[in-house]
Amino acid sequence: MYYSSGNYEAFARPKKPEGIEHKSAYIVGTGLAALSAACYLVRDAQMPGKNIHIFEKDSVPGGACDGLDIPGIGYVMRGGREMDNHFEVMWDLFRSIPSIETPNISVLDEYYWLNKEDPNYSLCRATKDRGHDAGCEGKFGLSDKAAMEIMELFFTPDEKLYNRPITDFFDDEVLSSNFWMYWRTMFAFENWHSALEMKLYIKRFIHHIAGLPDFSALRFTRYNQYESMILPLVEYLKTAGVQFHFNTKVEDIQFTIGGGKGPERARTGTGQDTIQRMQQAAFPRNPYSTPVKKTATCIVLNETNADGDAVTTTIDLTEDDLVFITNGGCVENSTMGAQDKPAAWNPEIKAGGGWDMWRRIAAQDPSFGHPDAFCGDPEKSKWMSATVTTFDGEIPPYIQAICKRDPFSGHVVTGGIVTCTDSNWLMSWTLNRQQQFRDQPKNELCVWVYGLFPDKPGNFVKKPMRECTGEEICQEWLYHLGVPEERIPELAANHANTVPVMMPYITAFFMPRAAGDRPDVVPDGAVNFAFIGQFAETPRDTIFTTEYSMRTGMEAVYTLCDVDRGVPEVWGSVFDVRDLLMASVKLRDGKPITDMKLGLIERFALKEALKKIEDTDVENVLKEFGAI
Repeated sequence: MYYSSGNYEAFARPKKPEGIEHKSAYIVGTGLAALSAACYLVRDAQMPGKNIHIFEKDSVPGGACDGLDIPGIGYVMRGGREMDNHFEVMWDLFRSIPSIETPNISVLDEYYWLNKEDPNYSLCRATKDRGHDAGCEGKFGLSDKAAMEIMELFFTPDEKLYNRPITDFFDDEVLSSNFWMYWRTMFAFENWHSALEMKLYIKRFIHHIAGLPDFSALRFTRYNQYESMILPLVEYLKTAGVQFHFNTKVEDIQFTIGGGKGPERARTGTGQDTIQRMQQAAFPRNPYSTPVKKTATCIVLNETNADGDAVTTTIDLTEDDLVFITNGGCVENSTMGAQDKPAAWNPEIKAGGGWDMWRRIAAQDPSFGHPDAFCGDPEKSKWMSATVTTFDGEIPPYIQAICKRDPFSGHVVTGGIVTCTDSNWLMSWTLNRQQQFRDQPKNELCVWVYGLFPDKPGNFVKKPMRECTGEEICQEWLYHLGVPEERIPELAANHANTVPVMMPYITAFFMPRAAGDRPDVVPDGAVNFAFIGQFAETPRDTIFTTEYSMRTGMEAVYTLCDVDRGVPEVWGSVFDVRDLLMASVKLRDGKPITDMKLGLIERFALKEALKKIEDTDVENVLKEFGAI
């Protein structure tokens, strides 16, 4: 497996790998990573669909990418997905997935046309004082000292960031700025989360700094993530003959460790240019890796039969049986409340879930990762969301007053989250294009709400979010919309339905970590298995994105099946001097570096440097991007 860039390999079709028709694949989970792996097995590895088996513990596919109308409960979306035009793997796959709405076009086609005709941007990013614009004016509000703190993190080597929190690098100069409010609410970072992941995010999305305050950098699907992304993938796979096994838990996967050396796979392959060869060879490796042969030999399943009984079965594996393992899970142990019921707190890890399975796997070899680095403290990896469905025209005018758009138009509404900056829960909410569900009545709106601090008492409802019913969460939201207090109880009770969700491990992947805590996609010495999803390690990309999940699926298939085609490299904006200059200026709200408050020595050094570049192209580029 090797990385590539440009359209030479992007448009190429790989040859059929030798002997692929005699191989089988067993995939754990039906999240984006798992479904992507299955699609790449079909499209590029050209494995017969009947040879591919997908195991899902629930009755529906999708993993964290859900969206359901549950009888007796209502519409529920645990989360949402923000996409980037440089999700290279995602668009590589979706260009081949037929739309389930429009004949003869791809999912990428409909997504591209939609976001060209209805571009995303926010007209109100944040509020305070019960629905009034917070007055951020698109500014980051970073002092020179704060900018230097961000720069220091940016240039700190990864190994010096292992197991360190963000607060080791940022103090109130950053943490009290608009920048941090934008960042933490958009990505759900807490102050105690990983400094390493914070650095990776800054580097990964350096090209979108300018679009961060108003979300103009983002693109969204037409409907909820389940109907817009998961269903087209599932339909494609079913058409290809892929076998889905629902209500089937993978409790354990057993391995044989030893028996000589495993496969020695080159980390650089044909087709790469010199730069990509150098970079791929230099990527850090798992410190627990060994070349010892590692073979998946048995899958232990717990299936629910037609009578509702649990039956344990096993699948014995050969070296031609490929296993793709979704280890861990950000929505494991999620609980759902209702209009009249809080969502329960239930972090206990049990057999049949992604965390327990990973623990059993990790116990068999050190290179298989350390799950407790992520799932060991759920109080620090939780937050709550809620789906509010409004029934009529009573609440929408308050929404429209803030977002300044007609929420029933079918076009962009809030353009991303609106953060209530003075909310004790640090509440944010959003309306994507309505209707969010294809069968949703035209007079209803689906609003997604989340609270980053669910342990604190609300401003209106004087209790923690985690103790609130759906109706009480709706009351708190209406309060921050600016609804007159005397109207709030009646509107929340009779004009909306709210479903709360507690997610103990939703930001488990942000917990401070070190090299080797996540297993490599294909560990050294692995014969017939790979790890996929948010808790597998692939270089340069950032978790909590659709792209990360799908990238691990592509890399896993290309490695195990010897697909001779490049995996698109992570977009290289961090190596583009134009993006670096633009970000440096935009982070300082348009002020050039020559305006920074510098010491005497630094001012002299800058003055001398500027003299050296007078009347050169370097000076022209710096002026073009407002750096001087």
